[in-house]
Amino acid sequence: MVRLPLTPEEVERGRRLGALLRRARGERSMLRVALDAGVSPETLRKIESGRVATPAFSTIAALADVLGLSLDAVWSEVGPRVESADADSALDEDRRAQRLTRTA
Repeated sequence: MVRLPLTPEEVERGRRLGALLRRARGERSMLRVALDAGVSPETLRKIESGRVATPAFSTIAALADVLGLSLDAVWSEVGPRVESADADSALDEDRRAQRLTRTA
């Protein structure tokens, strides 16, 4: 299986995820957090350093649980950034859909 190179956006999201996990871990030992989450300390080290930019969802969920983070908080920090023009367009689409639903 050939893995495609990560996009710059994926690399940046990986950096944001790593920074979020480091902040949430605070003074707790990397070893303790990793073991409590059921991942290897090396995996956590790689995620925190951004070397693993796209960890499995189950890994993120386990780490978030141990660190007391909601998945919503994680997603708001590391999810794709939406440009304002894209956000305006998405909002307009939502409004059109709501109008269509009300009139149906």
